[in-house]
Amino acid sequence: MSTRGRIVIASNNAHKVTELQAMLTRFNLVTQAELGVTDAEETGTTFVENAIIKARHAAAVTGLAAIADDSGLSVPALGGAPGVYSARFAGANATDADNNHKLLAKIARFGDDKLGARFHCVIAFMQSAGDPTPLIAHGTLDGRLVREARGSNGFGYDPHFLVPDQNLTLAEMGADAKNRISHRAGALARLKQML
Repeated sequence: MSTRGRIVIASNNAHKVTELQAMLTRFNLVTQAELGVTDAEETGTTFVENAIIKARHAAAVTGLAAIADDSGLSVPALGGAPGVYSARFAGANATDADNNHKLLAKIARFGDDKLGARFHCVIAFMQSAGDPTPLIAHGTLDGRLVREARGSNGFGYDPHFLVPDQNLTLAEMGADAKNRISHRAGALARLKQML
């Protein structure tokens, strides 16, 4: 698998781009924003489908190989929600604060024993838009939700996601610590093995 040429990161989410760049330093990466590529419409019903949609879109527009991430939070007590709708849980233009507010409202009726949660990340790598065999890697991180926000690092649901063996939320961890244990780190480690 040749990865010598440029690879476009198929995301306009600055937080995700920063994490991907920090963990893929040996690759020649360019962001889709630098190339004027707009976000693909995420019409899939799974993380895998959405990651492929995003990678294919960026590859088609740029003619480059592409890497895309689709990730989200799954709460068993909520039937797996917010899941693939994590970024737009509170609506199409929801902010992190909006999504967290809705999540907290949804879990308010549950006892602390029902607050288990899992972050998922699926990474898709495509050599071209027509690549019939994209590489797919999946990473997870188990934890539990906390009702009070803790920490100011990270993004999304990080202030409410406690990593039990660290007794810290993802937002209380520094970037290096988070990038060693996160769902994204797990998926990227598997992808690097494939590449």
